[in-house]
Parts: sequence; structure tokens; C-alpha cells
Amino acid sequence: MPHRFDFLVMGGGVAGLSFALQAARHGTVAVLTKRERGEGNTAYAQGGIAGVLSPTDTFDAHIDDTLVAGAGLCHRDAVEVTVREGPARLKELVALGAAFDQRGGEFDLTREGGHSARRIIHAGDITGREVQRALLAACDEQPNITFFQNTAAIDLILDRRPHTPAGSRCLGVYALMEDGSIDRFLSKVTVVATGGAGKVYLYTSNPDVATGDGVAMAYRAGARVANMEFYQFHPTCLFHPEAKSFLISEALRGEGGKLRLKGGQTFMDRYHPMKDLAPRDVVARAIDAELKRTGNDCVYLDMTHLGRAYLTERFPNIYATCKAFNIDMAVQPIPVVPAAHYQCGGVVTDLHGRTNIPGLYAIGEASCTGLHGANRLASNSLLEGLVFGHRAVQVASEELASLTLPKEDPPAWDSGSAVDSDESVVVTHNWDEIRRLMWNYVGIVRTDKRLMRARRRLELLREEIRDYYWRFKVTRDVIELRNIAEVAHLIVDCASRRKESRGLHYTLDYPHTDEHQGTRDTILSREL
Repeated sequence: MPHRFDFLVMGGGVAGLSFALQAARHGTVAVLTKRERGEGNTAYAQGGIAGVLSPTDTFDAHIDDTLVAGAGLCHRDAVEVTVREGPARLKELVALGAAFDQRGGEFDLTREGGHSARRIIHAGDITGREVQRALLAACDEQPNITFFQNTAAIDLILDRRPHTPAGSRCLGVYALMEDGSIDRFLSKVTVVATGGAGKVYLYTSNPDVATGDGVAMAYRAGARVANMEFYQFHPTCLFHPEAKSFLISEALRGEGGKLRLKGGQTFMDRYHPMKDLAPRDVVARAIDAELKRTGNDCVYLDMTHLGRAYLTERFPNIYATCKAFNIDMAVQPIPVVPAAHYQCGGVVTDLHGRTNIPGLYAIGEASCTGLHGANRLASNSLLEGLVFGHRAVQVASEELASLTLPKEDPPAWDSGSAVDSDESVVVTHNWDEIRRLMWNYVGIVRTDKRLMRARRRLELLREEIRDYYWRFKVTRDVIELRNIAEVAHLIVDCASRRKESRGLHYTLDYPHTDEHQGTRDTILSREL
């Protein structure tokens, strides 16, 4: 028998948990997490959450900073609601027990790249972990919330009956359970809160779960997807063969860190008037250019002038992690390189998380509200999850009473003639090839020729993956491979359509912005 809930949330990060916590006041909620609950991008967020909490700061300043970082592509209405509603959501988070650093009885606000003021609240350098802890603890007190861990959604279930009002409606998902069975989860409201897709690239700050599952599923179901060409590369990840792209927070530059070349020379003054505090796209391209110019493997982030006592107090986790790799940031600069970090595009929604498919919502990094435009401003991501998790519940709870599930259950999963695979090497090989070709051809700097090569190879890989998917029984590895191939295709398709350079999309063939053609979103749909 299918699992039945009023609300179904895919993803257990800040957006999904914020939604679940509010939705539990109105009905039953299922939260599906692909690994153990709490394992996702939110838990790895270091820097903090942006919000206007100081009397010397203003909403207008935060809005302007976001618009500038977004390079002309932000939707102002999305920016306005996020910035103006942000402080209330932060106060609610504090009321749930989230503990942020304070100084003299006030929040210890810091500054990050692209911000004109100190407006970032933080919990040391493990802010995401503290946010996740507080939200999970609050969810545990709600009897209406049920977690399904190690449960991987495969595809959305749609009601495609001709008499269905407004066309297809989302009824829930098919999901691979921990024991290998495939169950149906049916719901009146289905929410994609699956986060980003950093694992589509060879080098990423994201954990292994970030494979773009929600975007891929929604696109296959007919949802509109936009602006996937804008993938943010964090400028500073630890460069060490054993570090697995450990993120070095932008807050280090906010507190005075200096980027240097191998010989000790600074270089950001040649790229932007804000120097080391320039927006992330500028810093990442600058580092990429310097590495190509010098032939060096990395650049260095110098914090040595700030002293050991300050560094161990302000950045205890980063200090300890670097020390574990024999890097003492108090006396030696940290070797860093850019890595794929944040998906600025996603499933197109309105300002309450609604997609073009009735019954389907998308929030957080998996969505595209227009907040981030062509480049996300630092520390606006956790803020987005809080704000839109709350806004989505406002509408979804109102719609709940008028929504019913069909009297007949949708068909159970049919494995057909699929058998257990004896060719798992196909999965690992294709996984590695997709990530490498995306890094080499669709990375920080692009060209039409590189994109064409990526498109041709992806077409062959996607065909191989489709054949494998239908011939063999579904596993989590196959689900993730299928989804990163879909997301890679969307990124390449969007990048190929944008004939200009803007924000995170920089192409040598069109190095200038096109103010007449370029301020439109790049929207894809299987039906367009």
C-alpha cells in the first residue's frame, strides 16, 4: 500500500525542514532524505546568514548589494521579499534555539564579499550545522512529521487523466527504500527541496548527495527550469590531495584575508575595486586567470597577520581542519582553488514556491525564484531557504482543503524484465566522465566549441544511461547518475543559448554583456 501524507518534502536541509515545521501545523508531513537526515549542503554551510539586523544597515542597501551581485538578472520582487522578510525568519530561528555568536549582547555581525555592510550572523564557522541542529530538534517535537531516511526519490507521480483540471497534477513520488523495495508516496502537496548539483562537476564543495535530483525529476515531469548556466564556483576551497574540496569560507576574506600568488604578490586589485571582497564570480575568474597565466596549481589565502588567538576563536573548525592537513593558518597561507559550489538556477517558481505543475512546489537551492540572478550574493542561500520555506506553506496550507487524491491509487512500480546488474563499472565510468567533461568544457570560462563538445558527448552518455536504467534494477547509484546526466544537459543547453557574458556565465566568444538581449531568463521545458 502507498504511504499517504498531506505534505511530502524531498530534502532535509534548511528549506525542506523550514517548510515541514510550518506545514506540520496544518497536516501530516513526510520528509524524505537520500542519506541520513541532516546530510546535505545546509550542514556544510560555514559563513552565515545575511540579514538586516543592525541599526546602521538598511533593507535598501541589502537589496542593492543583491541586485549588483546578480548582474542585472535578479527579479526585484524576489529580492525585496527575501530581504524584507529575512529578519523575522531569523528571529524565529533564534526562538527555536539556534545559537549565533554575540558580542556585547548583540549579534556579532561579519561581512562577506559583495556586501556593503556587516550583516552576516554566524555560529563560529559551522553556521549551517547549527541551523540544521535547531530545525531538526524542532521537527522532532512535531508528531505530524515523519522522516524516511536513506530513501531516494526516483520520479514524480503524475495524474495525467484527461479530465484532470489544469492538466497533469503531481501526486507524489516513487522512491527507492533502504531495503531495496520501491514504494509510492502519495501527497496533496509535493515539495522539491533537494538542494544543488555540485557533484555534476569534478571539483566541488558539496557533499556526495548534491546530484540535482529534484531539478532532474521536475524537468522530466514537465516543470520549467531556468538559468542553469549560472553555476557558482566558490573561489576558495582547500587545495590538498586528501581534503576532498573542503570549503574555506568567504568570511575569512571578510575578516581581512588576502589572496596571494605563490611568490606572495596580491592580485585582486587588478580585477575589481573591492579587491578581495569582490563578488564570487569575479574572484573565481581572477583566480582561474592567474592559475592559467602562471601555471601554478593554486593560489594562497593569507590570514597570518590576524594572529593565532583570533583565528582559533573566530574560525575554530577551519583552523582545526587545516591543521589536520599540516597547514597552520596562523603562520602560513592556505592553498586554495575554486570549486563548484552553488546552483543559481533551478525549477521555476512564483514567490510562494509554486511550479507550473499543480501540486508541485520547489524551494531553496533547487528552485529559481529570480533572487540570485546571474550570481548569488554571499550568505543569501540559507536566508532563501528560511524565507521561501515559510512562504510556500502559506499558500500550500490554504490549498490543502480543496485538494484530494484520486480514488484509485496510481500503479505500483513495475520493474518489468529488469535484472540485477553485472555491469556496475558502466555507472562509475560514466559518472567520472560526466564530471570531468563538465569541469573541462563547462566550467568557469566557456566557449561555443567547448560547449558543443560537451553536448555531443553528453548525448551519447545519456543514451547509454537510459539503456542501463531500463535493463537493470534501480539502485541509488543509477538514480544519481541518471540525474547528474540530466542536470549536465540542462547546464549545457542553457549556457549554449546565452550569447553574452554575465555573472557566473563567462564565454570567450561573447566576452561582453548584452543589455538588450541578456536580461531575460533562460527557460527550458520538455514541452517548449
